Amino acid sequence: MTIPDITIAVDGYSSTGKSTFAKMVAKEFGFLYLDSGAMYRGVTLFAMEGGMAPGGKIDEPALQKTLPQLDLHFERDDDKTLLFSGSRCIEKEIRTLEVSALVSPVSAIPFVRAWVDERLHAFSEGGRVIMDGRDIGTTVFPNAEVKIFMTAEPATRAQRRYDELVAKGDNPSLEDVMKNLQERDYIDSHRETSPLRQAEDAFVLDNTHMTLHEELVWMLGLFQGRFGLLETPGITW
Repeated sequence: MTIPDITIAVDGYSSTGKSTFAKMVAKEFGFLYLDSGAMYRGVTLFAMEGGMAPGGKIDEPALQKTLPQLDLHFERDDDKTLLFSGSRCIEKEIRTLEVSALVSPVSAIPFVRAWVDERLHAFSEGGRVIMDGRDIGTTVFPNAEVKIFMTAEPATRAQRRYDELVAKGDNPSLEDVMKNLQERDYIDSHRETSPLRQAEDAFVLDNTHMTLHEELVWMLGLFQGRFGLLETPGITW
């Protein structure tokens, strides 16, 4: 039995590998991957480059006035989905620690969330998409056929994020990375609009001690249980 055209919502804490997991599932099972976190990072970068985040404080009136001018969209490059601002690919710029430090406050702004949600719904028309973020299964797509909530131990998450930044040429301290994660966890879980929480019908994936291959096997088991999937020719065992 093949997997039907469904929406898969992947939520969870920062640096649990949501995007890596979602991209892997999209590639192996033929889904379109949409990165909601990238959209919020794109808005954050827009605010920073437009002088709307002086001293780390968001100028909400200015952002609300200029946000309709922002052209954020995804483009596919082979098996990758890249975020563009107009004709400019901003994948590298949105992954810096500076953007990470501001993305939670920006994503907590109600009009920003409404703007992003509207575009995510437009991108996902037609189904068969997998999307990751903080409130995909609770707010953006509450009727998603499959919901996953990802978590991992804080020390593991901090080390993963640190390694990712170092690999990109940055030179952060592990202490700063851990502090950033703790601040984002608090803001994401306590914001008034669409706080981070586990949907009641979500499957929990704690990948603290899991390899990517083990995560893929876990997802296969989920599909088998939900849809009676027996064969997965795309997976290399």
